[in-house]
Parts: sequence; structure tokens; C-alpha cells
Amino acid sequence: MQAYVVWTEIPVTNLRAAADFYAKVFGWTMDIVQMGPNEVAMFNALTDEDDNAVAGHLYQGTPAAGSGPTIHIALPGTAEDGAKRCVAAGGQVMGPVIDIPQGRFQYATDPDGNSIALFETKDH
Repeated sequence: MQAYVVWTEIPVTNLRAAADFYAKVFGWTMDIVQMGPNEVAMFNALTDEDDNAVAGHLYQGTPAAGSGPTIHIALPGTAEDGAKRCVAAGGQVMGPVIDIPQGRFQYATDPDGNSIALFETKDH
């Protein structure tokens, strides 16, 4: 079997505020649930058709120094629309929108400084 990403976890300083940011930018309902000993805010991006999609959650923790690894997240609409929602919700965008064969993306950070990419798929 070939290795592949199965889950993502993003550390945030304020779980409810971060869940609100990701909900505003990506259009998710961020359910806060108990997972093991901790509360987490689940990404609800998966549907029955998304068997191979990667999911994850936010957790109360310490964000990486600098920006840490970048998680590319597909969003509804264009990269430009996602960038506007990101800024309005308290994030920052960096540099220009980048075109690649699979679509387009905009580098950004969430309010905790975590590095994300606002990904517009080719068939958005």
C-alpha cells in the first residue's frame, strides 16, 4: 500500500474563535465534540461522494513557530472570493493567486498564524 494523508489537525489558541473563522472562510459547520480527553472542532467537509477526501479537526494547542506546514483546503467559489472571506474573518493573505494544473490557490494564514492555502479546484 502507498502512504497517503488520512487526517489533519490544526492547533489553535481559541477553539471556538478558530471554528468560527474556518466556518466563515470555507462554509463549514464546525461541530465541537469531545474526542478522547479533549474537545475538537471537526471539519465537516466530507459527503458520501468524498470517500477519498482528507478530513481533520482543530484542537486547543500551540500553533507552530513561524507558519508551520501548509494545509491546502478546497473552498467553494474562487480563490479571490476565499481570500476576501479570509481577510474579513481575521486571517491574512500572502502573495498572488497561483495557477497550477489542478486549479488555483492563495496562500494565507488563519488568525493564529497557521499556514493554509485557499484552493480553487479546476471544476469549482
